[in-house]
Amino acid sequence: MRIADLLEQKKQFVSLEFFPPKEKKDWPAFFQVAGELRRLNPLFVSVTYGAGGGTQANTLDIVIRLKKEFGYEPMAHLTCIGASEKKISDFLDSLMAEKIDNILALGGDEPKNDENYKPESDKFAHASDLVDFVKRVSPDMGIGVAGYPETHPRAESPEKDIHWLNYKLDLGGDFVTTQLFFDNDFYWDFVARAKAVGVEEPIIPGVMPILNLTSVKRIASLCGAKIPESFLADLESAQRSGGKDAVEAVGIEYAKRQAENLLSKGAPGVHLYTLNKSEACIKIADGLI
Repeated sequence: MRIADLLEQKKQFVSLEFFPPKEKKDWPAFFQVAGELRRLNPLFVSVTYGAGGGTQANTLDIVIRLKKEFGYEPMAHLTCIGASEKKISDFLDSLMAEKIDNILALGGDEPKNDENYKPESDKFAHASDLVDFVKRVSPDMGIGVAGYPETHPRAESPEKDIHWLNYKLDLGGDFVTTQLFFDNDFYWDFVARAKAVGVEEPIIPGVMPILNLTSVKRIASLCGAKIPESFLADLESAQRSGGKDAVEAVGIEYAKRQAENLLSKGAPGVHLYTLNKSEACIKIADGLI
């Protein structure tokens, strides 16, 4: 079922994002987590897709199993930079054959540290190219697009970033899921600016719990998300006094308050970055809706 249709039926919700394990030996643990998170009754789940299509086959296999074995409504992330029409069409055909009705259309990044990498095509330079192509070749496919509350790192300006978001939606995007952020004011400002240029589609905020101080600094630097100074100070204090477990406790509590605040102020739902960790997600989202 298209997520756009589900959104019309549900006032507020939780959705989940998974990433494919790189090694098949880690799949049993992954699917155990997926099973444990069924208690949250997510409206949909998404599965990420490696740079340059690095985990394309894994994404496909996992979304099929999440639908068939767990009853989830899955959305496959699909990146397009350097991809060919055939590769994208084949992936869409495989999804449709398994009644997977939704993708998240992304630009993506070229693989790093690969001197031999050569793009198969320069036709797909931006996520908007992918949205346009999918809408033409698979018009029944539901399409989500990404939004950046703190502005895409490669955008010319915040105004241009909103312009291109609106363009993706005009081409056929059904809804927006946002990049992670840690200050809800960024989300509400983003929503207001989007509405000001005519965006009417739902904008779903993405929330990521901080479970490891070192990794979150790296992730935040890559996507341009700012960590509030007071929150960072609390995390660093927890690291000094109690180590990893203390950091997790602070991060989980912050994410829970962040999600509660978003929903209380009218966000359509919360898209929770699971980090493939069930216990933390349950602490954040259980009873949230």
